[in-house]
Amino acid sequence: MNTMTGKIGAAMLLAVPLCGLAPASALTIYSAGPAPLIKALAEGYSQRTGADVDVFQATTGKVFARLEAEAGNPQADVVISASWDSAADLHERGWLMPYASPNAATVPEAYRQPTYVAQALSALALVWNTDSGTPRPTDWGDLATPPYADLVNLPDPAQSGTALQLLGGLVAARGDEAWSLLQELQRNGAAVAGANAQALNPVLQGAKAAVFGAVDYVAYGRKAQGESIEVIFPASGTVIAPRPMMILASTDEADAARAFVDYVLSEEGQQHVANVYLLPARSDVPAQRVGLEGIPLLTPAEGGAAETPDRAALLQQFGAIFQR
Repeated sequence: MNTMTGKIGAAMLLAVPLCGLAPASALTIYSAGPAPLIKALAEGYSQRTGADVDVFQATTGKVFARLEAEAGNPQADVVISASWDSAADLHERGWLMPYASPNAATVPEAYRQPTYVAQALSALALVWNTDSGTPRPTDWGDLATPPYADLVNLPDPAQSGTALQLLGGLVAARGDEAWSLLQELQRNGAAVAGANAQALNPVLQGAKAAVFGAVDYVAYGRKAQGESIEVIFPASGTVIAPRPMMILASTDEADAARAFVDYVLSEEGQQHVANVYLLPARSDVPAQRVGLEGIPLLTPAEGGAAETPDRAALLQQFGAIFQR
């Protein structure tokens, strides 16, 4: 378990509304995402409010496994996920508290709902090791060609919410062609390698040449540290993965939870988001990497989008292809 507790000083005034200052009481946050980001957000919120913050930071799968295990006695107040569908599921189950932050006014409508709102956005990409000796890929199918035999990793959609979102997006846009592409990748020796970090690390080390469906912000961060990689958005399009933030209806700290959401969506909070190479949810806060305007998106095939199977059906068919 990754747990961090912070308590820093007395309350300070924010230059943006925070739904009023929260009382100096503990707030529990479950976060799927980069540890440096939730650490910065928790510390910033504590500096503004004087409130204790307890954070459980893990993958989306582990966060939601813990939520399910605690269903009879919920412990979290705020949840941040890497999967938009996970928030929709909790909404349908009645687990979420409605809240519209005043700081969400410049979050695009597609990324805010009555009970959840994007904290940040990412996109799925090809990440290519520029020293691998392989040709530079420009689209998904390039990684199923002979130069990439046995040199490609895919994140496991059973462990990665963003990988599952890409899988669903490909199937919605391409239908059976998406499954054919995955079969070609499998025949070409592509491997499913755990969650996002497990898929990327062998590419950084040179054991593999590319990741099919890497989370872009992670790769941008490693490139900034000097790694010989390139983040490539496929010419035929990819999916945007909004990262939802939500307040559980079971919270005993509703005021503090609302204040935390306000802080994350403040200009200061969104700058913390930009600092880890995620796309800020607010359209008026600049990114520190390629923005939405530079990312081609998957579009439905002629005749309309194919029907997207539900999560279980997607994972079953993916698992059948990759013998998982």
